[in-house]
Amino acid sequence: MLRLGQLAAAGRLLPAGPRLRPPRPAGGRLSLSRSWPPRPAGPVGDGGLLSRQVRAAAGEAGGGGRGPALKTPKGTRDHPPAHAALRDRLLAAVVACFKRHGAAAIDTPVLELRETLMGKYGEDAKLIYELQDQGGELLALRYDLTVPFARYLAMNKIANMKRYHVAKVYRRDNPATTRGRYREFYQCDFDIAGQFDPMIPDAECLKIVHEILSDLQLGDFLIKVNDRRILNGVFAVCGIPESKFITTCSTVDKLDKMPWEEVRSEMVGEKGLSPEAADHIGEYVQLHGGLDLIERLLQDPKLSQHKLAKEGLGDMKLLFEYLTLFGIAGKISFDLSLARGLDYYTGVIFEAVLLQQENDHVEESVSVGSVAGGGRYDGLVGMFDPKGRKVPCVGVSIGIERIFSILEQRVEASGEKVRTTETQVLVATPQKHLLAARLKLISELWDAGIKAEMLYKKDPKLLKQLQYCEDTGIPLAAIVGEQELTDGVVKLRDVATREEVDIPREKLVAEIRRRLEP
Repeated sequence: MLRLGQLAAAGRLLPAGPRLRPPRPAGGRLSLSRSWPPRPAGPVGDGGLLSRQVRAAAGEAGGGGRGPALKTPKGTRDHPPAHAALRDRLLAAVVACFKRHGAAAIDTPVLELRETLMGKYGEDAKLIYELQDQGGELLALRYDLTVPFARYLAMNKIANMKRYHVAKVYRRDNPATTRGRYREFYQCDFDIAGQFDPMIPDAECLKIVHEILSDLQLGDFLIKVNDRRILNGVFAVCGIPESKFITTCSTVDKLDKMPWEEVRSEMVGEKGLSPEAADHIGEYVQLHGGLDLIERLLQDPKLSQHKLAKEGLGDMKLLFEYLTLFGIAGKISFDLSLARGLDYYTGVIFEAVLLQQENDHVEESVSVGSVAGGGRYDGLVGMFDPKGRKVPCVGVSIGIERIFSILEQRVEASGEKVRTTETQVLVATPQKHLLAARLKLISELWDAGIKAEMLYKKDPKLLKQLQYCEDTGIPLAAIVGEQELTDGVVKLRDVATREEVDIPREKLVAEIRRRLEP
């Protein structure tokens, strides 16, 4: 679980503060005592904020150089150490949840045959990065992890699998980097493939979303659910020809970003629906609720007569029963406006959004962005199988970049500094000509599995070595000097308290492990 408070407690987030500099007493000589480095008035850091770490890592301190400006392509960015450390911990928290539910990891090529990807994404197919002819094969960069998974199942004739996959995907989209939208970004997918009893795997996918968003403490959230069969039933009873179901679905999917009036205008003006049909759709897609709404729609004189819609409503009722048993139904909303524009969804679809209070005087929450989505796609594997054999699948994708942007902003606002390494001990020496002693001791620690560092100078000043511990958050310093070598001990210093104790050399590893136990 990735809670900011827990990270701080674990020493992974370092508070910001001024860089310490050693005092220079009279006579120009440096003195060293147990009180050095001096205790600062506030927490210690290295320039403070995450953005400052980023600028330092990116080498932006200098002025403008000669020649064209160096930059990353539009919609992409570098991840310097502070970003990478925070992102890795976030990914670890998500993967831990996937493993808790019994998923195995797979990986697939970043390149797919162009024909594998085409015809699976509806209007979003224009966002696929296509590559020039590469030795007789027309290739494209993967758009998501779901279609490659379906291809993997069909190619390897796998009928049952619970898998997770964390990897980068690529979309030729208009990026909105402040909201975590990029052209290159990570997806974290969890999917269950196989023939099982209705709604049990679907309910587990929603439970996973609930667990992850609760563990990360991102704030209040809501998981919207709908069913493509219900939505198609709505279109049918509203008089929409089946040939326009997919394009109409893509338009309905914009209701979370556009008011109904604009969505209706697109339906009539661009998609060719009659105003009456659009108004009829509007009566349904603006509904949301829970079991009460499902029961109401089951009694709807038109919708209840549509075979697929009736099946979808029955499964939705069953899903809510399972979600109630999981104890998460309070965070789930049956929302008929949820469409998810991808072509391959065939049943339950869902999307998790973060909420915020509109203002202090209004109780109703408003969405501030989607952070997870998924659904059932029972026909996708069959599209790749030579004999058309279907493997029912349901899965969820966690919007890791959006979540990372939120955590990044919180760290920035708090003034906390992210630890970029996991070093547990710095091996230090107080006098000259002791490089051999440092090398021997650090080798012993590495061989014992201790994460250790030392400065790459023959005779570094002890002040500089201790300062390095302060700057990088290393909790312990193992100091070996001439007296320690004579006595067969190592002076172990707690960097936070500045307390020092002599430890027999043969007991040093055990003492380090004892002190670093969580």
